[in-house]
Amino acid sequence: MKRPILIHPDPRLKKLSTPIEDVTNELRTLANDMLSTMYDAPGIGLAAPQVGVNKRLIVLDCVKEEGATPQPVTMFNPEVIASSDELNTYEEGCLSIPDQFADVTRPTEVEVVWIDENGAAQQRVFDGLWATCVQHEIDHLNGKLFIDYLKPLRRQMITRKMQKLKRDKARA
Repeated sequence: MKRPILIHPDPRLKKLSTPIEDVTNELRTLANDMLSTMYDAPGIGLAAPQVGVNKRLIVLDCVKEEGATPQPVTMFNPEVIASSDELNTYEEGCLSIPDQFADVTRPTEVEVVWIDENGAAQQRVFDGLWATCVQHEIDHLNGKLFIDYLKPLRRQMITRKMQKLKRDKARA
């Protein structure tokens, strides 16, 4: 089931998400809904707070080539345990901040631990776009948006655009 995506500014996007004690069927359904929502948007990552759920859950799939087999990853309680000194700059966007993009610099490589949908512990090193995406989504779980990395004036400009977008949607 597709879920509505919260648009910035929304106080729920700035909250620290609560850890998941147990991977339940309800949470597996939420993860599947989030994947459907993400693919439909279309996007490469989505965090539970973006659909109004204050839990430490993200989904991602950075396979973008036409006709390539999707590689969805569902992460409960993801945590970066190591990151490279080398940095990479990607132009990032966000489903909660539609049509706004900015360069963000992050570690090129990160090692992440998480629990998968079967409750099993996982650990993997991500690089390139996958590393950027997983860091972006984990930021969401900590109440941080990609625009928080920008200079105040640029951040305010984007926030004003989102406020106008929300007003226009409310009138429609």
